[in-house]
Amino acid sequence: MTPFGGYMMPMQYRSIREEHEAVRQRAGLFDVSHMGEVVVRGSGALGYLQNLVSNDVSKLPEGRALYGVMCREDGGIVDDLLVYRDRDEFMCVINAARHDADLAWMRRHLPPAGVELLDRSLETFLIALQGPRALQILEPLVAEGSPQDIRYYHHRPGTVAGVRLRISRTGYTGEDGFELYGPAEAAETIWNALYERGQEHGLLPAGLGARDTLRLEAGLRLYGQDIDEGTDPITAGLGWVVKLGKGEFLGSAALRRISESPSQAFVGLTLGPRQIARPHQPIFAASEQVGMVTSGSFGFSVGTAIAMGYVDRKMGAPGTALRVRLRQEPDQWAVATVVPLPFYRRPGQ
Repeated sequence: MTPFGGYMMPMQYRSIREEHEAVRQRAGLFDVSHMGEVVVRGSGALGYLQNLVSNDVSKLPEGRALYGVMCREDGGIVDDLLVYRDRDEFMCVINAARHDADLAWMRRHLPPAGVELLDRSLETFLIALQGPRALQILEPLVAEGSPQDIRYYHHRPGTVAGVRLRISRTGYTGEDGFELYGPAEAAETIWNALYERGQEHGLLPAGLGARDTLRLEAGLRLYGQDIDEGTDPITAGLGWVVKLGKGEFLGSAALRRISESPSQAFVGLTLGPRQIARPHQPIFAASEQVGMVTSGSFGFSVGTAIAMGYVDRKMGAPGTALRVRLRQEPDQWAVATVVPLPFYRRPGQ
């Protein structure tokens, strides 16, 4: 167990590698109830979120989810989040470590009337069932309809193991799977039902360690490492969630300027199998420092060490040869090659 975002979280149940491979090959079960859930409702909810979130919430129909970021006026990322829509009510899923800062930011930009913010974080569980056998495990527990009918980044209400909840086909692993949101007092019931049903399919419970290696292989950013208030979504390679054409929103003017000539690129790096890069280690081209590692680990599914980070834009082309300084005393270096993200795509994706 380890402290994380104000909670004690499981780092691992078995080995990180076992849990990682279970998710890639069979299924893994994650308790991620530390994430925050904030409901936004009222006649002005849509307009409020359009101003708050970089993505185009007006294009979000009922039963869908979208990924986006909230930005400061200078383009720095306040947090990345998911937005779910239920008619004129929305649910924003935020990072635990940013819960207080996010709520303060959201409240600061509330209009005088027409919008209500409801923090449902402590009363909501979030359990993620991820992997190629996730559907087989979940389907027998669903009372009405089939979760197979829920497409990627869609969601709907449902009853699972007798509990009424939200079934979402989303995740943070690069695999197919589901995220279940429901009342906190029912978390143990849902966990046990999924765990027991999953045993014949080789399901393992998985902790933060495997969650990190899985998301890294999938090229997914982690707030506090790859993105933060000092980085912007354009430079972080998240330009696809910045809809500058939708009109003005918080940070749009700065992001428009940055998009014209970003100074850095966010890249993937492959290293030798035993040369693990860690956050804050410098990246060099010859004798010149050109960037910094933000995330790094061994990629169990790709068979070598991998990392992500920022480099000078001219060094961001795939195939560029760089070096990472792993240690200063004694001096230790790793050869690194820029590669496209993600490192891993599930079969058929």
